[in-house]
Amino acid sequence: MIHKLVVIGVGLIGGSFALALRKAGMVRHITGVGRSRENMRRAIALGEIDEIAGDPESALKDADLVFLAVPVGQTVEIMAQISAYLAPSTIVTDAGSTKQDVVAAARSHLAPHLKNFVPGHPVAGAEKSGAVAASADLFRGKNVVLTPLEETRQEATQKVTELWEACGARVSRMSANRHDEILAAVSHLPHVLAFALMNHVVSAGADGSDGAHDNELLRFAGSGFRDSTRIAGSSPEMWRDICLGNREALLNQIDGYQKELTAVREMLAHGEGDALERFFANARSARECWLKSSPG
Repeated sequence: MIHKLVVIGVGLIGGSFALALRKAGMVRHITGVGRSRENMRRAIALGEIDEIAGDPESALKDADLVFLAVPVGQTVEIMAQISAYLAPSTIVTDAGSTKQDVVAAARSHLAPHLKNFVPGHPVAGAEKSGAVAASADLFRGKNVVLTPLEETRQEATQKVTELWEACGARVSRMSANRHDEILAAVSHLPHVLAFALMNHVVSAGADGSDGAHDNELLRFAGSGFRDSTRIAGSSPEMWRDICLGNREALLNQIDGYQKELTAVREMLAHGEGDALERFFANARSARECWLKSSPG
């Protein structure tokens, strides 16, 4: 049982974590910290938090666990603000989509508290944001990756593991470096592609019109295009920070993807129908195999 949970950033992830733990009976009191007063009032109305803290000192008083659910670009600033008010026993964990930069920030600003710092990343989300998007079931059946430091106490890692499992998540552990390599391929690159595809089609179909309004191409877009660009509805601020935070790994993935596009272009340019069919068949087979083996 967590007697006092502090959620810094009560949006989709932070609000869902709070709701899930409340639903599981794992927390008594939840304090919220956030930039938007309107969003925080919604969080109270929705039962995600019990109170809004006015400053870091009052927020962290008697806190058992602090959950950082802010865009990774804000991590340094937040850690610098809270460090002086953390009790020796307070556990700190985060939900950042990149981990090496978060670990570096912790080493700079949470040095006295590294034994209680458990870096984490729930691989779950939606294109919506804010407290109104939160759901107690968001993490059910989803992966959560923890990347504890050498200094992290086993007890702190175990406590955070238990909380995520109470949310219905599957918990894995790996190094921060390996996490960033994997997520660059299966999360960060797909988001970049969705943003790029949306921008490309809007630009190609503009023909003097006002962007996406009265765009000839978009008038004929169907469910396939909607599915491919769904995640382009995600927070631009969040994805700016994620891409910059995992820049090297993401650049490698973009280069690899560009090679695949170049190969397809060559097949088309030379009318290589058999090669194009094999290319598509390999991708379909790989996807079917993945779906069969993927839990849920």
